[in-house]
Amino acid sequence: MCGISGTIRFRGTVDRHLIERQRDTMVHRGPDSSGLWCSADERVGFGHRRLAIIDLSPGGHQPMIDSETGTVITFNGEIYNYVELRDRLRAKGHLFRTHSDTEVILAAYREWGIDCVPHLGGMFAFALYDESKQRVLLARDRAGEKPLFYRVNDEQFTFASEAKALLADPSCPRRLRAQSLNEYLAYGYVSGENTMFADIRRVAPAGRVVINLATGAIAHDSYWTLPRTASAASSADPEALVEELHELLKASVRRQLMADVPIGVLLSGGVDSSIVTAIAAEVSGSRIRTFTARFPGHSGFDEGPYARMVADHLGTEHIELEAKAADASLLQSLVAQFDDPISDSSMIPTFLVSQEIRKHATVAIGGDGGDELFGGYHKYPVQVQAERLRAVLPRGVRRFAAYAAESILPVGTPGRGFAKSLAGTAGDGLANSGRIFRADERARLTDALRPLDQQLLLAPEMLRSRAFEDRKTALQRATALDFSTYMVDDVLVKVDRSSMLSSLEVRAPLLDIDVIEFAFSRVPDSLKADRSNRKLILRRLGEQLLPKRLDLTRKQGFSVPMDSWMKHEWRDQLDGAQAQTHGLISPAAFKTYRGRLDAGLPIGERLYSLLFIQLWSERFAVTDVV
Repeated sequence: MCGISGTIRFRGTVDRHLIERQRDTMVHRGPDSSGLWCSADERVGFGHRRLAIIDLSPGGHQPMIDSETGTVITFNGEIYNYVELRDRLRAKGHLFRTHSDTEVILAAYREWGIDCVPHLGGMFAFALYDESKQRVLLARDRAGEKPLFYRVNDEQFTFASEAKALLADPSCPRRLRAQSLNEYLAYGYVSGENTMFADIRRVAPAGRVVINLATGAIAHDSYWTLPRTASAASSADPEALVEELHELLKASVRRQLMADVPIGVLLSGGVDSSIVTAIAAEVSGSRIRTFTARFPGHSGFDEGPYARMVADHLGTEHIELEAKAADASLLQSLVAQFDDPISDSSMIPTFLVSQEIRKHATVAIGGDGGDELFGGYHKYPVQVQAERLRAVLPRGVRRFAAYAAESILPVGTPGRGFAKSLAGTAGDGLANSGRIFRADERARLTDALRPLDQQLLLAPEMLRSRAFEDRKTALQRATALDFSTYMVDDVLVKVDRSSMLSSLEVRAPLLDIDVIEFAFSRVPDSLKADRSNRKLILRRLGEQLLPKRLDLTRKQGFSVPMDSWMKHEWRDQLDGAQAQTHGLISPAAFKTYRGRLDAGLPIGERLYSLLFIQLWSERFAVTDVV
């Protein structure tokens, strides 16, 4: 795992010192070594920070130059199928001087050009300069596990693993994009290629960007799309699918256990991480180490007993880590690290756990992706049930139920949101799911949204309501939407930034391309979620691999006692944010929601989203809103 950066000049030459400064804003991503390379004409410059995982020798140093062609690469991530690719390329006559996966990418490019990218399996973001063709290729993995930001103007194209590296350039504007703020307040993150900064964008998952140095042309395309469920999936044998999933996961975990540094498994006791742990124990040639975190004083958030049960059953070397308490300095550190903000408070335990694991290992394997691939969120049975009721209940009955819920039931009453969703379409249900603040609430939170008319204010909801309309069922639409938005732009951002702040690489075997395509094309709805159950195929596999007394229906999530922290540990932070009369979020908004918190309403997470974006705007000195 590494940090990459670079500049491609359309006019003039690169500033070596600036590339070094941008590169070194990301020391946490690569504390082991650094590198800088510039082309002979000084129009292209690449920077690199290295966290050595595979081939720890100097032969793995980057930027790496192809000794045959002179092609240069700066690469972040892991190519899990690099051994198989290397064998294929050797059979075609390619020679290798190192054992690194980076060199395999260079050889693959030598063989297939820009079409090398679909051959790569893993998590990656890289930039590659081909002097002979006067072009630069940027690419990102299919699931979006590894980040890649860029900024382009008339003079240059700059890129980096983190937005803060681009902001190290004094000429980079710090303008906030109003529609991104609108989306953040709606759902807690910004999706797609936009960022919170108006002048910084992201390469899309499965995206390629080709820059022609001769003409200055920049071409974007996608080398992969999320598959749709095949019509034959509904008639497949469930037991055969469970066995196929087991074999796919064994292959994925086996590849991801490869490393030249200490490696461990993140074990929460939930079904996803427990299955990954069981398979790691099955395919590893030695006893595996598992890690779980405890939060002293907050027993309701402690998953230790479940993790211990799994670890004892599998005979792992189990280590319980006691995470330190959250304080004001921790929050400020996370604000600085999340230069493209999300409001997911589980970043806190993710960072605290990463910090402790890094004392024992350099690589950790986790269970991310299981919910989106196999129907794990609590909202999925609700959406299945709502779809059934929309099909059988007359529209008038559904509208009356929604009206009654809106008029009679207090906010927070169980079932209120479900009844309201019946009046609309499946798309409306997707738009309302996971929303933090309604459009009318968002308009009152900040003056930055005042220029947006009603249609623009509702843009985040409209985008979700129309997403994946070609999918046959509400469940297929919901999982595809969550995979493409929430997972990419919240879950994986949280994991990448929180872990890399401690120089820990986290891998996700469930996001292997073969597992992704199996989940979306081969697994029917009936093995994902029904009206009362979730993650059915994983639970069937778990019944074979895990302790019989483990509750496979339990889903706690990586949660924290946010209401308590807001009332106590972070009260001074809230006081300071509320006192900012010229801050991004209005003092009146903080006062309103603090009053509700003090009245006993469970709105700590909503307050956290406001506090985080307020501190973020101060930390990154946002100038204006466009």
